[in-house]
Amino acid sequence: MIRPSFIALLLVAALNGAARAEDAPAGSDALKPMIQSDSLVFNGVTRSKDGRVFSPFQRQSKDTGIELGEWKDGKAVPYPDAGWNDWKSGDDPAKAFVAVNAIRIGPDGDLWVVDKGAPGMGAAPLPGGPKLVQIDLATNTVRKVYPLQAATTDKSFIDDFRFNGRHVYLTDAGQPGLLVLDLDTGGLRRALDGHWSTIAQRPLTGQGRVLRDDKDKLLFIHADQLEVSPDGKTFYYQACTGPLYSIETRYLDDASVSDAERAKHVKLHAATVATGGTAIDASGTIYASDTDGLRILKIAPDGAMSTLVQDPRLVWVDAMWIDEDGGLWIPAAQMNRTPAMNGGEASAVKFPTTIYRMQIDAKPLRN
Repeated sequence: MIRPSFIALLLVAALNGAARAEDAPAGSDALKPMIQSDSLVFNGVTRSKDGRVFSPFQRQSKDTGIELGEWKDGKAVPYPDAGWNDWKSGDDPAKAFVAVNAIRIGPDGDLWVVDKGAPGMGAAPLPGGPKLVQIDLATNTVRKVYPLQAATTDKSFIDDFRFNGRHVYLTDAGQPGLLVLDLDTGGLRRALDGHWSTIAQRPLTGQGRVLRDDKDKLLFIHADQLEVSPDGKTFYYQACTGPLYSIETRYLDDASVSDAERAKHVKLHAATVATGGTAIDASGTIYASDTDGLRILKIAPDGAMSTLVQDPRLVWVDAMWIDEDGGLWIPAAQMNRTPAMNGGEASAVKFPTTIYRMQIDAKPLRN
C-alpha cells in the first residue's frame, strides 16, 4: 500500500535532485581510483586502521568465486581463508559463506560480516545460513558466529548492519523489518516488522531504468541502508528506494516496547532517492549514493540534502567507508548491470570495476 504522502515525497526528491545537481560537475578529478579488477564484482569496502582493505563479492557464476576477500597488491585474496569461501550446494551453510552481503570494521577493530545465507536473489535462506560472523584481524580467524535464523523467514534477505554499544541493528530487505541483536546474550528479535517505513514503495531503479531480477520480475528491495548517529541516540534507515526515516534507538533497544508503540516514533528524515549504499561521519552527516543520478548526496543532521559529487563513473555506488585520513572510499559496484538485477540477461558490467577514494576531510564514525 502506498501512503498518500509518498507521491509528494517523490516529487520533493526529484525537485531537490534537479536543483542541487546543477551545482555538481559532470565529472570530478577528486575521484581517485584505488582498486580495480578485470573480473570481480564487489558491493562494498571497509578499511582497518592499519590500512588493510576488504570487500564482499558477488559471485557471477553458481558455486564459483570468492565471497569475502582482502585486497593485496591489487588482487583479492579469499578471507579469512579458502575454506570459508568454498561453499557449494550441499555443504554446511553454517560453516562457510553462502552469500556475503555486507562487511565493516567494528568498534572493536574486528572484521564483521553478514551472510544472508541464501544461494541466490529471491531464494530462501538455507538452515543455518543467515549469520553475523566476527573475524579477528590479528589472527585471521573466525572469533564467533552469531546465528540469525531465529529471526528470519523463507523470504528474508539480511542486508546490512550497524553497531550501537552492545546492540547490532540489521535490516531485512526480503521480509521487511529490522533485527536487533544483543551481543552479550545472543538474544535476537525483530522490530518494526512489516511497518510501512521498512517496505519499498516502488521498484528498484538504476541509471533511470526499472530493474528486474534474474526471473524477470520487478525488484523490490525493502529495509536496506542504515546508520546510527554519533551520539548513538538516533537510528536512520530506509528501503533501497528511500525515503530515509529515523527513530530514537531507545525504542529499538527496549524489548518491552511493542511495535505498535515504536511505530508512533518513526519520523521522515530526508526524501532520498534510489540508493546503493551509505556512510556517516563523526558530525552526523550521511553520504548516500543516487543510483539514477550517478552521484553522492550529503544529508545534514537536519535532513537537508546537497550533492557532494556527480560523475558518470559512479554506477551503482554501494556501501562506502570513511578512512582515518578523511577519505571517502566509493565502490562503483555496477550491480544494476549484473544478471541478478538485469532481468537475467548476460552481465553488462564494464570492467574494470573500481573503488574510488575522494578526500572529504571528515572524521570517521565507527559504528
